[in-house]
Amino acid sequence: MNETALLAAVLLSVGAPAQTETAPAACPVTADHLIAIDGLGNSRAAVAAGRLTILAIGSSSIEGAGASRPERGFVPRLEAGLERRLPGVEVAVVNRGIGGETARETADRLEHEIAAHEPDLVIWQVGTNDMLRDRPMDDVFADLRRGEDMLHRAGVDVLLIDPQRLPEETPNPAFRGRNPALGEVARLIGLEGGRVGYAVLSRFAAMSDWTGLERGGVGPDDLHLNDEGYACWAEITAEGLAAALR
Repeated sequence: MNETALLAAVLLSVGAPAQTETAPAACPVTADHLIAIDGLGNSRAAVAAGRLTILAIGSSSIEGAGASRPERGFVPRLEAGLERRLPGVEVAVVNRGIGGETARETADRLEHEIAAHEPDLVIWQVGTNDMLRDRPMDDVFADLRRGEDMLHRAGVDVLLIDPQRLPEETPNPAFRGRNPALGEVARLIGLEGGRVGYAVLSRFAAMSDWTGLERGGVGPDDLHLNDEGYACWAEITAEGLAAALR
């Protein structure tokens, strides 16, 4: 065994971290899907000081459901992607996703989570479960605005992430034909972000470009993202955020 192979074997035996995984070649990584408005001042200051703390909150796609391993979910990949793009900055992304949550349930715990983690930036993924449960749009946005009041009092930056796109050919009757409603709530979240000065990541629109990914980035249950979907989503988020924070 030569020295290089011996060193690799030693590193493997002590659990050295694997090389960071990035987006698959079929993923179009662009900053275009993140609209920053002008509401990331706290985060820019944190980057300038060398440490950025992000609270990621929402439902199962923040939690990482569907990923083959925890480190292949959105949050770990986003943290790694930001650290690659912001050299010298210590990035911590706290995962507080809970599968199945609606906007109401996330808003119910938002104040506690902010107090517990003291983030510079809150990423709030919202809307998919609300539409799948046929919640009235007025109720969804009442919950979102209740959360906005807490976010404003806390003085944190905010990035809203709109719903995902579902496979058009899904055999699941609960998911079939849902994309028009998901697209409409995504449009309204974009307008709301512009109204209050939040950054917005247009995940629904981005996923229309994922035709080269395995199953369009969605797993076999036709709902949760697969490894390629999480990788692509994390990379476009990191690309857009880093561009806005430099």
